[in-house]
Amino acid sequence: QVQLVESGGGLVQAGGSLRLSCAASGRTFSSYAMGWFRQAPGKERDFVAAITWSGSNTYYADSVKGRFTISRDNAKNTVFLQMNSLKPEDTAVYYCAAVAAGLARLEYEYAYWGQGTQVTVSS
Repeated sequence: QVQLVESGGGLVQAGGSLRLSCAASGRTFSSYAMGWFRQAPGKERDFVAAITWSGSNTYYADSVKGRFTISRDNAKNTVFLQMNSLKPEDTAVYYCAAVAAGLARLEYEYAYWGQGTQVTVSS
């Protein structure tokens, strides 16, 4: 079992930055690949970014490539999502998730989920 808790969401103006954190507890964090997803009001949950257990490989949705950076600190059992040049269309609830495998971008591949943190980008 892995427990995930996101933090760092909030209200920011377009063009601004936020850094989301996801703290993990339970089984060995470093053995899990991690991902970030987001869900806007009235829409399905979409993939944002993923990182391997070692942090050596990452993968991004086209919509955030070049603006968002996923990273992890296995010593602190934490994964981060640095979000720069934010746009109003980035407004969503952001979720972190864990998978006991390599990079994954499909929701059903992830076994553990956090409760989400709200990000609101004003124009």
